[in-house]
Amino acid sequence: MAAKYIKPTESELEILNILWHKDVATVREVHEELAKSKDVGYTTTLKLMQIMHEKGLVKRDESMRTHVYQPAVNREKTQKHLLNKMIDSLFGGSSTQLVLQALGSGEQKVSAEELDKIQTLIDNLKKQ
Repeated sequence: MAAKYIKPTESELEILNILWHKDVATVREVHEELAKSKDVGYTTTLKLMQIMHEKGLVKRDESMRTHVYQPAVNREKTQKHLLNKMIDSLFGGSSTQLVLQALGSGEQKVSAEELDKIQTLIDNLKKQ
């Protein structure tokens, strides 16, 4: 039987992004990164990371006085799962609608380099 997927909350995703970037970090290091973009208390960060450990989203090394955390979930698998859920719930299962909305809204600027990458991906998919 496949393992049950645990959907991270928005706050948990913020912490996971920091851990995916750093590989390992203490609560203090994660808190300092979070504090750069939002008003959050240290104890809130600590409690969230403890909950994430209980849920299996992060691993904790307790061998030292200061606990060190690392992600227990894969970034790509998490992104894929959340994207698939968003496509299903917001775009009626249509990847085309997602892409049209993302590229055609005009709110997000798409660079020439990004367009080249998208074109290469499209060309490769057509060859398959």
